[in-house]
Amino acid sequence: MRRRAFLLAPLLLPSLAAAKQPAVTYPAARRATRLAFPRDHGAHPEFRTEWWYVTGALDTAQGAAGFQLTFFRSRPGLAEDLASPIAPSQILFAHAAVTPPGKPLRHAERAGRANLGAGFATADCDVHVGAWTMRRDGAGAGERFRLKVHDTAFGFDLVLTPTQPLLLQGEHGWSQKGPRPELASHYASWPHLAVEGSLSLDGTPQAAKGRAWFDHEWSSEVLAAGAVGWDWIGLNLIDGGALMAFRIRDGTGATLFAHAALREAGGRLTQFGAGEVSFTPRRRWTSPRSGAHYPVGLEIRCGPHTIETLPLQDAQEIAAHRPLPVNYWEGLVEIRGTLAGRGYLELTGYAGALKL
Repeated sequence: MRRRAFLLAPLLLPSLAAAKQPAVTYPAARRATRLAFPRDHGAHPEFRTEWWYVTGALDTAQGAAGFQLTFFRSRPGLAEDLASPIAPSQILFAHAAVTPPGKPLRHAERAGRANLGAGFATADCDVHVGAWTMRRDGAGAGERFRLKVHDTAFGFDLVLTPTQPLLLQGEHGWSQKGPRPELASHYASWPHLAVEGSLSLDGTPQAAKGRAWFDHEWSSEVLAAGAVGWDWIGLNLIDGGALMAFRIRDGTGATLFAHAALREAGGRLTQFGAGEVSFTPRRRWTSPRSGAHYPVGLEIRCGPHTIETLPLQDAQEIAAHRPLPVNYWEGLVEIRGTLAGRGYLELTGYAGALKL
């Protein structure tokens, strides 16, 4: 059925794109909005772009491994006047990757339109593309996320259990990404999720435990004119703290906007403004596939703290093709400096300007 859906999609989408489409009004992320859960774990289909993003470090019998699963929802502004439940007004796609111990990164992708091989819920986190799923259920001590991915080269079936409260980024979940208020997203993170389950490589499953980081973000406008991409890091610190930091870059590598948030193990939250955050490349890796020069060794300053990223391996570039070709670096790193921990570093826009 998934194959038939993808065979039909190229026949339908060009004619829809060529036809004159009515103007679509997308809502902006509002500073005054107060997020409510579990509702806001669910989808926000009125916004242009949304993603549910989980990364983590796993400890296996063979050593440390990294994993990533991201579901994207896009409202492209097509066929919104069609009554059909399978009109391509909501598109979903998913990227998954594993960095095995001592072996090259493996990644895969899936795509589909809502109600035709893919779907999402608006009342809670429940999103799927084909058999790939991310779902939250339970409450209190029984609250869990369940991730399921299966591909020919790898797969995982993981249960993620919260050990800390949600971390609302920015101002109560309103995260500014540029000088104008419209350049913002609603953004919630869940650091230090305890992970338990199985990781499969070439059909051989093995037990895995570790820690994960969950991000859920939705917006209609993020990148300002002249922006080509971003650098982002989410870290589970050894002492129980959590650090998120990002910067938006232009084509010269200059920072257009930056922000960071540090929640200490005791719960104290410190936000760092653009003038207190810097990303300085110290070492680059050149992709033989895309030719992009990724600054995998970054010195990141957040207020009084300075850290340096140490990748599990340099070759952690993802080359995706659905719905459009895009190359970005997404990999497990450790850090050294005034803070210690491990997490994921994301580098976008180095193989060409990122288009959301």
